Amino acid sequence: MALMGKGAAKVMTPMLASNKQTYPVFGPKAAGFTLIEILLVLTIIGMASIFVIPNVGNLESRTFSTQVRQAVSLLNYARRTAVVQGTPASVEFYGQAMAESETPPSPISVGFWEFTYGSIKFIDSTDIESEVDDKKEIVFYPEGGSTGGTFVLSFQDRESKIEIDSFSGRVKNFNED
Repeated sequence: MALMGKGAAKVMTPMLASNKQTYPVFGPKAAGFTLIEILLVLTIIGMASIFVIPNVGNLESRTFSTQVRQAVSLLNYARRTAVVQGTPASVEFYGQAMAESETPPSPISVGFWEFTYGSIKFIDSTDIESEVDDKKEIVFYPEGGSTGGTFVLSFQDRESKIEIDSFSGRVKNFNED
């Protein structure tokens, strides 16, 4: 019985016609990329660069917008701090000349803001315009008022105005592109 079982297994197992190993359609030497595959990848890279390259040029403009928003946020923070704590609070604006020097901050300062790659002009409540090269401090008072004025921030062909109302202390941002 043992012999019969082995023989039956041999008869039932199909035999291959040859012992050769099978290869893909192109044969064993079909490695690498075709010309069409390379052209397709280069086309995709070219199309992607059309969308990426213009956005790299806008990076400085977006940085300018971010800087302006940070300045407005800092001014609003100082205003809220003055009202909530019941003591004056200020923000110090530094131009390019003050960026290198170190001066002690004002005792009522809640923060400072530097603008080193553009120009800052300040127009006070009496409409006197001056260039901010060193330091300009805006003070907010507990009753809601402030020293007030308007900052004009310029970078390349962009300009933004931050207006601080003397009576209410409200901060408004005006972008002029």
